[in-house]
Amino acid sequence: MQRCLDLASLGSGNVAPNPMVGAILVYENEIIGEGFHQQYGQAHAEVNCLNSVKQYNKHLIEKSTLYVSLEPCNHFGKTPPCSELIISHKIPKVVIACTDPFEKVNGSGIKKLSDSGVEVITGILENDAIELNNRFFTFHQQKRPYIILKWAQSENQCISAFQGKPIKISNALTDILVHKWRSEEAAIMVGTNTIMVDNPSLTTRNWVGKNPVRIFIDRNLKIEHTAKILDQSAPTIIFNQHIKKTEGENDFIQINFEHEIIPQINELLFQKNIQSVIIEGGAKILQTFIDEGFWDEARIITNQTMIIENGNASPKFDYKSCFKQEKIESDLIQYFSNPKAKKAK
Repeated sequence: MQRCLDLASLGSGNVAPNPMVGAILVYENEIIGEGFHQQYGQAHAEVNCLNSVKQYNKHLIEKSTLYVSLEPCNHFGKTPPCSELIISHKIPKVVIACTDPFEKVNGSGIKKLSDSGVEVITGILENDAIELNNRFFTFHQQKRPYIILKWAQSENQCISAFQGKPIKISNALTDILVHKWRSEEAAIMVGTNTIMVDNPSLTTRNWVGKNPVRIFIDRNLKIEHTAKILDQSAPTIIFNQHIKKTEGENDFIQINFEHEIIPQINELLFQKNIQSVIIEGGAKILQTFIDEGFWDEARIITNQTMIIENGNASPKFDYKSCFKQEKIESDLIQYFSNPKAKKAK
């Protein structure tokens, strides 16, 4: 099963909104086939696994055990049901890490296999399998995107210079890692002030990978059309209180600023099938997500050689125990998880 999880992880950044899945076929303790879901809309892990079996081993399929990191699907989507594929190949035993929370599956794949006489074993490395697809599980179980907070700060915990003047905090190597993070998520979000001060592109130009959907909050549509984030190089969502329209890759969506905006944003992103979003600032929007409890993971970059005099303070963040940290030259990167993350209303 660990091999299944390792294979599944190779689909990172390419299969969303589908989950990452790996599968192997074993005959008498020997792997005769393996595969993973490589690209959204293309063949699932089980299909690639069975297709990888050499011709001289095809007759062994109906005597083998299939290991798969997530419950096989049982519905017609972009591809046919994998449960029917398994049954048609007369595979006698299937070992599954965890159940698929998607409402069109959610146990029905396991039931279909069992009802067809297939021996099914579940719960093998279940927690690891759920953690691998934490974005997928959060989306379907909590009805909102998986939310990652990210910011860079100086050693004295300032997120920007005096009066919001642009200042480079993280180093060049860390910037490459940040762009890798962007390529792994469905969307990236910032506030109006970040765009007005930094004029960011919010793309993955320093990493080979897809651009996330760009999202920003611009209540009164202050951002000029010449801003990089409106250059239509990537799909962009603008939450505002005035208009609802689409202009090329730019999608203007109205929300009610007289009510809590984070639950509204969560619901709208859920409706748009956006499973994860990384919040890159500024301090105000980050603090709002922190205060309202709508975050799953935080990644804080601290430049340990930089002091910003009279700078703007970083978000107030009281979590002390990080689950991981790493050092990249001047930067200390700490990773936190939120065990009390709020569900959508």
